[in-house]
Amino acid sequence: MTEQTERSLAEQPPDTERLPPAAPGDGAERGGGAGHTPGPATGQATTDAPVLPHATTDAPALPHATPPPLTAPRPLGEPRTWPRDFTHRLTAPLPGVRALARIAREGKLRPPPETLLEIQKLPFEPGPMPVADTTTLALTWAGHASWIIRIGGLTVLTDPVWSRKILGTPARVTPVGVRWEDLPPVDAVVISHNHYDHLDAPTLKRLPRHTPLLLPAGLAPWARRRGFTRVTDLDWWEAVELPAPGGPVRIDFVPAHHWSKRTLTDTCRSLWGGWLLTAPDGRRIHFAGDTGYGHWFEEIGRRYPGIDLALLPIGAYDPRWMLRPVHTDPEEAVKACQDLGARALAPMHWSTFLLSGEPPLEPLHRVRAAWAATGRPRADLWDLPVGASRVLAAR
Repeated sequence: MTEQTERSLAEQPPDTERLPPAAPGDGAERGGGAGHTPGPATGQATTDAPVLPHATTDAPALPHATPPPLTAPRPLGEPRTWPRDFTHRLTAPLPGVRALARIAREGKLRPPPETLLEIQKLPFEPGPMPVADTTTLALTWAGHASWIIRIGGLTVLTDPVWSRKILGTPARVTPVGVRWEDLPPVDAVVISHNHYDHLDAPTLKRLPRHTPLLLPAGLAPWARRRGFTRVTDLDWWEAVELPAPGGPVRIDFVPAHHWSKRTLTDTCRSLWGGWLLTAPDGRRIHFAGDTGYGHWFEEIGRRYPGIDLALLPIGAYDPRWMLRPVHTDPEEAVKACQDLGARALAPMHWSTFLLSGEPPLEPLHRVRAAWAATGRPRADLWDLPVGASRVLAAR
């Protein structure tokens, strides 16, 4: 969530009614709530209390004896009709005017000045990307939520942001981990949601317009207006298959605890979520995008057993009273990894843009401590420097 988006929230009504999340398997085309708008103000979201009690975001997964079968892949480039907005998918009310006034008064969306010397210690170790063949599953961290994933002989980018500065935020504090000219040909791009630090138009403009874009529901018109010709937008629990030299790569769109907004008038007009990438041999990577902690992680793990690696955000979490519903802190990221049943965790969404009040190095220290407290193998915490790579071993 960028500073620009937070400011633009002031244009919203003072409060948003808390709404239940869609039941697993209920797509926007199939369930109620099309065109749903928030109900009467409750006064809850604009108090100085936390935006959302833990009871809502930490609700248990819905009790199904066995997970439903995975949906059949949808056609690539399929035209879709969606509801006017996805407000009914929120798992937390959006902050109201009083919350925004409090954050402006307290000035806690930037690290304390005395901690800014930590910037020079942020880990940055660019190196050559691994040599990849059709059986390789490897990833390279370009910074923030941008990963270069080599899977089944394909190169997939997640939330690519190669810009030095994005709207409403200070410039990045570490360079991009991989120069654009050093990238292999890009076979597909996945986008988690439309916030500026995840959907960067200047970066996407560098791509050939025939590059396949996989987007959340409702975001396809944005991409088509910019000339992209192979655009697919999906609802939660829907998937596509990309043909690949090593066999089809399945990519599923899965829920997240977040929201969407890009202008003053498009709050929740497109969906938000994460992506589950399955290699031809069954190895799986979960890319969470932007998310708070909550019940969806357990449900994702139940539907997609055997996740090998979870790419989870650990930064942009302070102050907690405001950011808890939409950004996991390091301890919550470790718990989310456990809920997913993932073997390994690769932290992200830190060390690139300073979007909130925690000191720059604090996310790294806290995620290492939280991981150690679980007793899990240290080698399964992939706390990569920006620019570094790692190969996921075959099962």
